[in-house]
Amino acid sequence: QVQLQESGGGLVQAGGSLRLSCAASVGTFRAYTVGWFRQAPGKEREFIAVIKSGNTYYGDSVKGRFTISRDSAKSTSYLQMNSLKPEDTAVYYCAAGNVITSTIRRSESYGYWGQGTQVTVSS
Repeated sequence: QVQLQESGGGLVQAGGSLRLSCAASVGTFRAYTVGWFRQAPGKEREFIAVIKSGNTYYGDSVKGRFTISRDSAKSTSYLQMNSLKPEDTAVYYCAAGNVITSTIRRSESYGYWGQGTQVTVSS
């Protein structure tokens, strides 16, 4: 069983930056694919980024602005968010699991989820 805990959310002005962290409870976290998703009020959960076997993939809405990384020694993943926009406002979730590449953008592919952290971008 893997427990995930996000942190680093908050209120930021448009154009600013935030770095989210996702800490895992177990060292085997390093073997999993790690993804970040977000959900705004009234909208479906949206794929943001994933890191799998050292390869990274991004959703079109964040490509070039967000960067996903992981520190296996700390069992932690990071999401660096730059050039934030009001439309980035959402609850951000990290997720982990054994995910095949063709399904990395699907939230249902991930077996473990954190509680989420709120990111609010003011205009």
